[in-house]
Amino acid sequence: MRTPSASRPIQRHSRYLLVLATAALLAACSRPAPPEEPVRSVKLLTVGVGALQSSLEYSGEVRARVESRLGFRVAGKIVKRQAELGQHVKAGQVLAQLDPKDYQLATDAARAQLASATTQRDLAAADYKRYQALKDQNFISGAELERRDATLKAAQATLDQARAQLSSQGNQAAYTTLVADVSGVVTGIDAEPGQVVSAGTPVVRIAQDGPRDVVFAVPEDKVAQIAPGSEVAVRGWSGGANLAGRVREVAASADAATRTYQVKVAIEGADAPALGATVYVMPKALSHAGIQAIKLPTSALRQEGQSTAVWVYDAASGTVKSQVVQIATADGNEAVVAAGLAPGMQVVATGVHVLSPGQKVLVYQQKTALSPASKAQTATNSVAMPAAATAVAPAASTAN
Repeated sequence: MRTPSASRPIQRHSRYLLVLATAALLAACSRPAPPEEPVRSVKLLTVGVGALQSSLEYSGEVRARVESRLGFRVAGKIVKRQAELGQHVKAGQVLAQLDPKDYQLATDAARAQLASATTQRDLAAADYKRYQALKDQNFISGAELERRDATLKAAQATLDQARAQLSSQGNQAAYTTLVADVSGVVTGIDAEPGQVVSAGTPVVRIAQDGPRDVVFAVPEDKVAQIAPGSEVAVRGWSGGANLAGRVREVAASADAATRTYQVKVAIEGADAPALGATVYVMPKALSHAGIQAIKLPTSALRQEGQSTAVWVYDAASGTVKSQVVQIATADGNEAVVAAGLAPGMQVVATGVHVLSPGQKVLVYQQKTALSPASKAQTATNSVAMPAAATAVAPAASTAN
C-alpha cells in the first residue's frame, strides 16, 4: 500500500505530462506564421521628357471630285447597255438605249399634224389674199376682211404649235439613247437590259476625269481640329512617296451609322493614285510629332481600382510606393503620362504585379560577361594556334 507522500510525485508527473500534451495539441491546431515577404529585385526607369514620334493616321479612299449618276430623261425598257464597269468613256459615247418605237410613232404623229397645220395655214393665207383683192375693189366690207385675217393668224399659230410639238417629240425620241456628257470612268451600273425604268432613274455612274479627292472619316472629338485648307500628307497603301494635299471639305453633320465626319482632301500632284485605291491619310493638325512629354512603357503601368498607377522607388528607404498617374494617349508602344509624375523620379519598369506598398526591393544590376568572354577567346586562340602551326609546318617542308 502506497503512502500519501509516495503518490505526490506521481500526481505531479501526470500533471506535467497533461500540460505538455495540451501545449502540443494547441500548437498543432494553431496556424503557422506566414513567411516573410522576400526582398525582390526590380528594374528601375528614370522619368524623363522626350519627343513624341507617332501621329494619327486614317484610312482613306481615292475618289473623283465629281461623280455623275446618269439616267434616261424618258421612261422605257432598256434594250441595250454598252457601258461596262471600269470602262473609260468619252463625252458623246453611247452608254445605253431604250426601246424607241413608241417615241418614233409619236414623232410621226407630230409630223403629220405639222403637215396638216401647214396646209390649213396656206389655205387661210390664200383666202385672205382673195378677200384683200375684193376689199380693194369695195366688193366686201372691212369687217369681213378682218375675219379672214383672224383666221389666217389662228392657222399660223396652229402651225407654230405643231412645229414645236414635232421638235419636242424628236427630242423625246433622241432621249432614248443615253450618252456620256463628260469623259470619265464608269464606277457603277444600276440597271440592266430588260429592266423598265422611269425618267431620271440612275443607270450608269461616271467618275469624271480631272481632280481627285481622298475621302476619310474622323471621330467627333477630332473633327474640330481639322479646318478647310489645312495640310494633309497622303501615302499609298502599297508604299511610294507621300503626296501633299489640303482639306477641301468637312461634313457639317455626322454619319447616322458610324457617328463620324467625312473629310475630303484635294490631292496636289499629277501622280495621284488610281480611283478606288486605299491610302493612308495623316492630317498635320492632328500630328503629335516633336511634342515634349513624359513617356513610360506599358509594362510599368498597373490598374488600381478605376485608376492607373505606377510604383515609385524611394532611394532613402529602399521601398516602393504607389503613385496614381493620368494617361493622355499612346505613342507607339509607350504611354504618354499627362499628370502624376515629374522628371527625375524612378519608377519600377517590370514586375509591377508582385509588389505591395512599402515593400523593400533591390535595384537590379545587369551582369556583364566581359571577363568570361575574354577568357573564352584566349582559350579558343590557344587551342587554335597549335593546329594552325601543324597545318603550316608540312606546307613549309613541302616547299623545301
